[in-house]
Amino acid sequence: MSMPTRKPGAMSSDLSLQARAVPDAEADEVLFLPLGGTGEIGMNLNLYGHDGAWIIVDIGITFGGEAFPEHDVMMADPEFIAARRERLAGIVLTHAHEDHLGALAYLWKRLRCPIYATPFTAALARHKLARAGIDDATLHEIPLGARIEVGPFSVEYIGLTHSIPEPNALLISTPAGAVFHTGDWKLDDDPVVGQRYDARRLQALRREPLLAMVCDSTNAVVDGSTGSEAGLFEPLRELVLEAAGRVVVTSFASNVARLVTLARVAQSVGRRFGVVGQAMERMVAVARATGYWPDDLPELVDARHLGYLPREESMAACTGSQGEPRSALVRMAADSHRDILLDPGDLVVFSSRMIPGNERPVERLYTRLRALGVEVVTDADAHVHVSGHPARDDLRRLYDWVQPPAVVPVHGTPRHLRANADIAGECHVPRVRVIENGDLCRLGADGPDVLGRVHNGRLGVNTDGRVVPVPAQALAKMRAAAC
Repeated sequence: MSMPTRKPGAMSSDLSLQARAVPDAEADEVLFLPLGGTGEIGMNLNLYGHDGAWIIVDIGITFGGEAFPEHDVMMADPEFIAARRERLAGIVLTHAHEDHLGALAYLWKRLRCPIYATPFTAALARHKLARAGIDDATLHEIPLGARIEVGPFSVEYIGLTHSIPEPNALLISTPAGAVFHTGDWKLDDDPVVGQRYDARRLQALRREPLLAMVCDSTNAVVDGSTGSEAGLFEPLRELVLEAAGRVVVTSFASNVARLVTLARVAQSVGRRFGVVGQAMERMVAVARATGYWPDDLPELVDARHLGYLPREESMAACTGSQGEPRSALVRMAADSHRDILLDPGDLVVFSSRMIPGNERPVERLYTRLRALGVEVVTDADAHVHVSGHPARDDLRRLYDWVQPPAVVPVHGTPRHLRANADIAGECHVPRVRVIENGDLCRLGADGPDVLGRVHNGRLGVNTDGRVVPVPAQALAKMRAAAC
């Protein structure tokens, strides 16, 4: 097995490429260029090139947080592809998480190309574009499992499971060969909403003319297999049954399956249920519109009325699991939420995992809640969360099914990428290449080959809404910390 790796920034300067010097993708090759999401978690932006044309796969954001307090959100700088806008055939979205579509409204005017997405993702993309005042974008809504033509690329949507409806892997085919781009995924045999993954189609990929598999690495350092969403109902129900006061559960707003589970828990114990926070309310509305919210659930209680219910009859899901400054739970902890105030003896459950980098704001939130006399339960205390990403055994399972000739790990810090590369090697993948954002990579019969590097800066959205470059010195410090 060939598995070249290197430390970020270690590529020699003679491989650095100016944007104008990068060769066009020829008819007999496929190029892969990650500009965001490889060497970090968040702000995914991937490019594929073939026969003089390019497509973007995902276009996401990350939140500035304490490391970048002057920026509400950050995203990959699309300078490379913006300079080739006339060759950009489209933006293909795998799913609706912010780190995969959140930059669409900020960057589309620089790119001005068609957008492709399945119905749930398309609904959220339309909302973002409308809020940004963009009314001239062409958004193609694609049926689940469809195959479409985008420039010289044939793109097949292959449904997987994740922590949001309609997560899709992509089989990107060209006359020069195909790439299996996994997007975010897990192998959930009992998903609460949406379809189960198609094991037969995944196993059939070994018969495709694959050049490489570009694979999610988020949980490559986690042993075992990621659990099913359905396995959370009973543990959460037990916690709510034992609670004497109000119950508030915070989770990722996009996890519609978790919200459905919480609604069923509330129904089973006789509590009234509602959601608090604009992002969560929007997700429920989109889930209803696209058929992912079950009709047999009781009507949700409006957030404005939840605080008037007797504490022992009330249960709410809310935003704020990562300690976001303006989130509903942070305002509750500060006794400043307009609808819900927490009392001693109430229960707050963090049905989520702490994203690396958010430790300090989340720990502060724990402290504030406990100071109010609130009981706090996290995933370290009880089985209240399952990830949406594959653990080590899941990666082994998919590698065994697909049997790719080469693997390029993405979506993770350098530690995650290296762990994924090790697993691929253990699964006898012939060639594995660990790269980073800005590496221009040729995917060929001889394996992934790095041709050179292109600019891969960051843009940040200031608190006044302006999109500006993030200083290179700040980025260098962040990347060093990620290693």
